[in-house]
Amino acid sequence: MIIVMSKNATKQEIENVEKKLIELGFKTHPIIGEVKTVIGAIGDKRILNTVNITTMPGVESLVPIMKPFKLAGRELKHDPTIVDIGPARIGSNEIAVIAGPCAIESEESFIETAVKVKEAGACILRGGAFKPRSSPYSFQGLEEEGLKIMAKAREKTGLKIVTEVVDTRDVELVASYADIIQIGARNMQNFRLLHEVGLTSKPILLKRGLAATIEEWLMAAEYIMAAGNDKIILCERGIRTYETSTRNTVDISAIPVVKELSHLPIIVDPSHAAGNWKYVGALSKAAVAAGADGLIIEVHIDPPNALSDGPQSLRPPKFKQLMEELEPVAKAVGRDILKIA
Repeated sequence: MIIVMSKNATKQEIENVEKKLIELGFKTHPIIGEVKTVIGAIGDKRILNTVNITTMPGVESLVPIMKPFKLAGRELKHDPTIVDIGPARIGSNEIAVIAGPCAIESEESFIETAVKVKEAGACILRGGAFKPRSSPYSFQGLEEEGLKIMAKAREKTGLKIVTEVVDTRDVELVASYADIIQIGARNMQNFRLLHEVGLTSKPILLKRGLAATIEEWLMAAEYIMAAGNDKIILCERGIRTYETSTRNTVDISAIPVVKELSHLPIIVDPSHAAGNWKYVGALSKAAVAAGADGLIIEVHIDPPNALSDGPQSLRPPKFKQLMEELEPVAKAVGRDILKIA
């Protein structure tokens, strides 16, 4: 539910209402607006049968939240959330492009790729240190050594880094290196993991599950927010359908739907959606035109010899060309591609 405070409510009155809600067992989420303050209260509303909150000084009204995703929805917070990662502000009018290889294979190749994607205009560097694969015999990542390589690349390029965590036991380790923690599609409903990353202060990039509905996706975000972390970036990466021409089917309609239902920013992963580098450019442009707040694109200096997802990775020259082609598409919808020094 939402407790709407009156326009003239004092700071003390707002604090008193919040204190009372906490005493009743509610988790509170105050949002200070330019005109009014509202307090989101998550808990068992039947408790309010014993206490009339609306009679407290400063309270204007009480409004129930109808959607199951209380914190991620627009009923509680109408204004878009902007997630700040250094110079990048995901959810702002500038579209952030994240790029890098699927997996970190060696220090030399990763840093070379990092330098090239920055030169082309990427604002955040991606890379996999822990790689959950469909086959247990496939390359599983360099783990902490990979995180150390990412840290070196950040030091050299100045780019913030995003990498995936796949196990609750590794959250603290990954958080000590990464600027953004990624939850992959296979772990979207790993609720223990969602709760654990929700206890960190790091921004979370939450990928949509292979066959998840948008409501299930937003409920996964709700788990993270309920644990205390509201710095969430949603990522549409294609869903599993009957179509076999591409690896997955990118759900472009998810962008405007999420924008209507949630205040959280949404980016698109055209690489995992396509599974083929030839389609990455077209899907990237479609995502920008549809209102995505960013892209996460796989780039590799030698795709044929990549240890993971080579077929869907762009070579650096192709990535640079795509970055140039995205500019007019962004401008056509009144936005810009984020540039950092």
